[in-house]
Amino acid sequence: MVHTDRRDTSIAPRDVLIALGVAIVQVVGSVGANHNQSWATPLDAAGFVLLVCGPLALLVRRRLPVTVLLVVLAVTVLYVARGYGYGPVFLSLVVAFLSAATAGSRWRTYPILAVGYVLIVFAVPAVSLAEVPSLLALTGIAAWLLVLLAVAEIIRQRRGTLDARRQRAEAAHRSTLDEQRRRASEERLAIARELHDVLAHSLSLINVQASVALELWDSRPEQSQEALAAIKIASRDAIGDVHALLASLRGGDDSPPTAPTAGIVDLDGVVERARAAGLAVTTVVEGTPRPLPAVVDVAAARIVQESLTNVARHSGGSSADVTVTYSPTSVRVRIDDDGRGPDGAPSGGGGNGIPGMRERARALGGELTAGSGPGGGFRVQATLPLVHDTAGRA
Repeated sequence: MVHTDRRDTSIAPRDVLIALGVAIVQVVGSVGANHNQSWATPLDAAGFVLLVCGPLALLVRRRLPVTVLLVVLAVTVLYVARGYGYGPVFLSLVVAFLSAATAGSRWRTYPILAVGYVLIVFAVPAVSLAEVPSLLALTGIAAWLLVLLAVAEIIRQRRGTLDARRQRAEAAHRSTLDEQRRRASEERLAIARELHDVLAHSLSLINVQASVALELWDSRPEQSQEALAAIKIASRDAIGDVHALLASLRGGDDSPPTAPTAGIVDLDGVVERARAAGLAVTTVVEGTPRPLPAVVDVAAARIVQESLTNVARHSGGSSADVTVTYSPTSVRVRIDDDGRGPDGAPSGGGGNGIPGMRERARALGGELTAGSGPGGGFRVQATLPLVHDTAGRA
């Protein structure tokens, strides 16, 4: 995994204010501290330069945290080695250490703190004019260093917690976007299938009736007129269905697309177009009709319409029986015709012919069979469960 360094490399106004504040505290505080320590060397120009060098290095602590820490440590050691009094000169060292410790690896920064402690309290006093700290001072400095380490760890932990929280929020946001895209894709597929069914059913009937009208135009004009009337009804209903589908799409997020056609509960409305196209359709309802889940209602209606369309287009039959059976756990639709079966029907999937009907049934946890009927002709039978998780599959 590639980690991107998001460290700010510019000098922000906040960094300037921090460096200025540290410089003021070190200069003003060191004057008083140096005056109160009789052994200390009086501050001169070099001392003031050293007091300012540390804060100046802090300006680039975000860009080069470890380098700045080493520079500030060297300046502090040089300040102590010249015999100036102990005082706020260590403030810039504290700021530089916290910046480096919280921005980089512990193994690169924490040892520097231990090296600085040994240099300032032991090595420098041994080779310079600096006073050797007492045992109490050594203990106090060590205690302050432990506090400094604890503060660095707290900052690191806090920053890690915030980063983890931000990453979880980003992951949740990405998951939400993925879920929205998935749902949008499923809705587009459902809309495409609905649009295909609306147009394929209506245009198939129009095609059949147009063929009848052309064939009988001269010999039986009255039947041609009936075919043209059926074309008019089918085209009008198709336009209405498409308008209803488009209106549902324009309804916004609170109005999800709904099927524009009648459900299987309105069985006569489902077979109306097939009857208008000249197909003799008999309907039978077994059991007690009752409201069905929307997806089951629409799927059953689509299966009936697609089956009747296949009868009109491919089977050569003139009549069909549609039986709807209600049970406590399922609804079953059966379409029997007197033709030879949809031998020339499209065999592709995704809403075309029998594969499309089978896909609808399986999507709802049901099953669909198609084949020769017991008394000849062709039979399509689908069983759609009512207790299945149809909402999740839809």
